[in-house]
Amino acid sequence: PGVQSAAVNVICELARRNPKNYLSLAPLFFKLMTSSTNNWVLIKIIKLASIRDLQPRLGKKLIEPLTNLIHSTSAMSLLYECVNTVIAVLISLSSGMPNHSASIQLCVQKLRILIEDSDQNLKYLGLLAMSKILKTHPKSVQSHKDLILQCLDDKDESIRLRALDLLYGMVSKKNLMEIVKKLMIHVDKAEGTTYRDELLTKIIDICSQSNYQYITNFEWYISILVELTRLEGTRHGHLIAAQMLDVAIRVKAIRKFAVSQMAMLLDNAHLIASNTQRNGICEVLYAAAWICGEFSEHLEEANQTLEAMLRPKVTTLPGHIQAVYVQNMVKLYASILQQKEQSGEKEAAQEITQLMIERLPQFVQSADLEVQERASCILQLIKYIQKLQIKEVPVAEEVIALFAGELNPVAPKAQKKVPVPEGLDLDAWINEPPSDSESEDEKPKTIFHDEEQRHSRHRQPEIDEEELARRREARKQEQANNPFYIKSSPSPQKRYQDTPGVEHIPVVQIDLSVPLKVPGMKKKGMPMSDQYVKLEEERRHKQKLEKDKKKKKQKKEKRGKHHRHNSLHTESEEDIAPAHHVDIITEEMPENALPSDEDDKDPNDPYKALDIDLDKPLADSEKLPVQRHRNVETLKSPDTEAPLGEKKSKKPKKKEKKHKEKERDKGKKKEKEKKVVEEEEEKK
Repeated sequence: PGVQSAAVNVICELARRNPKNYLSLAPLFFKLMTSSTNNWVLIKIIKLASIRDLQPRLGKKLIEPLTNLIHSTSAMSLLYECVNTVIAVLISLSSGMPNHSASIQLCVQKLRILIEDSDQNLKYLGLLAMSKILKTHPKSVQSHKDLILQCLDDKDESIRLRALDLLYGMVSKKNLMEIVKKLMIHVDKAEGTTYRDELLTKIIDICSQSNYQYITNFEWYISILVELTRLEGTRHGHLIAAQMLDVAIRVKAIRKFAVSQMAMLLDNAHLIASNTQRNGICEVLYAAAWICGEFSEHLEEANQTLEAMLRPKVTTLPGHIQAVYVQNMVKLYASILQQKEQSGEKEAAQEITQLMIERLPQFVQSADLEVQERASCILQLIKYIQKLQIKEVPVAEEVIALFAGELNPVAPKAQKKVPVPEGLDLDAWINEPPSDSESEDEKPKTIFHDEEQRHSRHRQPEIDEEELARRREARKQEQANNPFYIKSSPSPQKRYQDTPGVEHIPVVQIDLSVPLKVPGMKKKGMPMSDQYVKLEEERRHKQKLEKDKKKKKQKKEKRGKHHRHNSLHTESEEDIAPAHHVDIITEEMPENALPSDEDDKDPNDPYKALDIDLDKPLADSEKLPVQRHRNVETLKSPDTEAPLGEKKSKKPKKKEKKHKEKERDKGKKKEKEKKVVEEEEEKK
C-alpha cells in the first residue's frame, strides 16, 4: 500500500502539467478508486478527475462511485474532495445529465455538515463549495439561508465575508427584506469600520442587482439608505449618495417620498456634517441637495428646506457639495417664487429674495473657485430679480424656465456609440504639421538675457574627499570656539536610552459594543425600515387570502384534473406584486446609436482568442508565411535564351509525341492482325 500510495502521488503531481499524457491510466485509477480503502490514495485519485475535461464520458462514470463514497466515508477531507469533484462534473456536464438534482441535493446536505462543523477550515471550505453550487442551482442553496445567516455571527472575518458573498446570490423577492433586516442588525453590532463598510456595500449590491429586480417596495429601500446615513466614519458615503440619486431619477413613483426624506436629511445636516475630515457620510448631502432642488415641486415645506440650505454651517462642507447646494438652492428659490406669484403673495416673494441676497455672500467668499463662481453669478441674477420685483414685474415664469426639462440618466457607453457624421474624417489633420525642411544648424535666439552668460561660465574644479573632510573639521572647530553659536541638541539615540519601552505605555481599551451612529437622527418623519417590513408582510398576507378565495371559487366551478392542478399550485416570485406601479427609466443613448458594438466586448477577456469563425476565410494578415525555393537567375547567352513560357511548353509537347507514337503502334498491330486473319481464310 505504501508503494501504491507513493506511485499515485507521483503521477498526480506529474498530471497537473499535462493530464493528457496520463489519460490511458484512467481505467486503472478508476479500479483503484472503487477498491482502495486508503483515504489519501482516494483523495489523490479524485484530484486526477481533471482528466474529465479531455474525455467527458469519464466524468459521467465518476458520479456513481463518488456518490457512494460521499454516503459511506466519515473522513471530512475525503468528503470535501468528493463533493467538490461531483459539483465540478455536474456543472461541466449539466447539459448532458438532466437528472442530477438528487446528486446536487446530496452535495448540499453534506456541505451543510461541513459548515456546521466546529473546525473553521472545514466551515470555510463548505461555504466556498456552496458558492459554486449557487451559480447553477440557486434554489438548492436558498433553503439553507438560516445557516448562512448564522455564519455572519462567526468570529472569523473571512467566514463572515464568504457568507456575505453567498447571500448576494440567495436573494429573491420573498426573502429580500428579511435578509437586509438581518444585515442591518449586524451593521449595528459590527466592530471596526472595515467589516461594517463591507456590510454596507453588500446591502446596496443585494438591493440594486439586476436593475432592482427583487425590490417590491422602493419606499422601504429609501428608508434603508437613509438609515445607513446614521453610520459615522464610513468611507462609502458616495455609494449611498449614488443610489439615492439613481432611485430618485429612474423611479418616478418614489420621487415624492424621496424628496421628503432628503429634506429631512438637509434639516439634520448639522449632525451629518460634523467631523467632515474623517466622516465620508457627508457625501449623502450632495444627493439630498440635488434631489430637493431638481424635484422641488414635491416639497411640502420648501421655505424650511431653503433656509436649511442657506445655513452658515454649510460652508464647512467640502467644495463640491457646496457647489451643488448653491446650484440647487436657485432651483428651489425659482419654485417658491412661482408659488408665491401665482397665489398673489408679493411680500412673501420679496422676503425670499431678500433672504437669498443676505445669505449668498458667505458662498461668494468661499475658497473653492467653483462655489465662488456659481454664487457670484447667482447673486447678481437675484439682485436683478429684486429690481424687477420692486417694479412689480412678474419674473417667476422666466426664472423657472432656466431649469425646464428633466435630466435623465445617460448610459456609461453613450459617448462611444455616437455615430460619426458623414464627411467627417477623424484622421485628417486640422492644421498641417510644420515641415522638416528648416535647417537644424541654426541656433535659436536666446529668450533670457543671462542665458548665454551661464553657458560661458567655467566650471569649478571638483574637490576630492580629503579636502572636504579637512574643511568639515575646520568648520566644526570654528563653531566649537565660537561663543555665539548655538550648539546642536544631543542625538536622539542617547536621549531615548533612559525612556521606558513601548510595553510600559498605558493602553486604554475602547468599548466598541456601542453602535457607531450619529446621535439625534431618530426624529419625527425619519423612516424606519422595520415598519415597511411589517406593512409588506400584511400586504402579502392579504394578497394570499384573496388568491385563496379565488381558488375556492374555481374549485367549486371546475373539478377533476383542473382541480388537482390548482391544489398543487404554490406561490412563486411572479405572484408577488409590487406595492405600487414602478416604471424604471432606462439609460439614454444617442440618436442612431447601434444596440451593440465592439466596445461592449471586454478587451481583457481571456477567452477572446476562442471566438473564431471557422467558416470565414483567412485574411491576408492571418495567413502564415510559407517557405519557398528562391529562383536563381543564371547568366545565359542571347542565343540560348528563350522565354519562360517556351520552356514550360516543351514538356507537354514530349508527352503529345509519345501519345501519338503509341497510337501509331496500336494501328500497325491491328493491320498486321487483319492481314494474318485474311491469309488464313484464303488458305481454307
